[in-house]
Amino acid sequence: MANGDLIHRLRALTVELESVGSEFASRNVLHATDVRALIALLDRSRAGVVATPGWLAGHLGLNSASTTALIDRLESRGLVTRTRDEADRRRVALHVTDAAQDMGWAFFGPLIDRVQTVAEGFSDADLDIVRAFLDQVITAVGDLRDS
Repeated sequence: MANGDLIHRLRALTVELESVGSEFASRNVLHATDVRALIALLDRSRAGVVATPGWLAGHLGLNSASTTALIDRLESRGLVTRTRDEADRRRVALHVTDAAQDMGWAFFGPLIDRVQTVAEGFSDADLDIVRAFLDQVITAVGDLRDS
């Protein structure tokens, strides 16, 4: 397999990122699932899309009771709020708080800065190729997970 080294490099990157995520969870006394939920909610917020408990459950592969416990934990820590969805008052919307964003930025900001520094060494065309490759790998892995 000529491109076998790619999967090994992606795996090595995944191990490093998981290590960083574990350290973040440990420092902030969070469960691994709490961190995954916060990342998902932050991404959803950045995209301007409302997150609901049902969406979060599906995204994380959790049942209703586990999702409620997760949201309760995050809410009790001041990291997430629940409100009625403005478009459909029957639906609950989840929002990450400024405290959650600040906590994430304080820890992951240096990582983001380092990746941006690395990216500065590549042309915009090169970075477009990297983005396309990573997007397709993410989709392929997600499809495999869902099958």
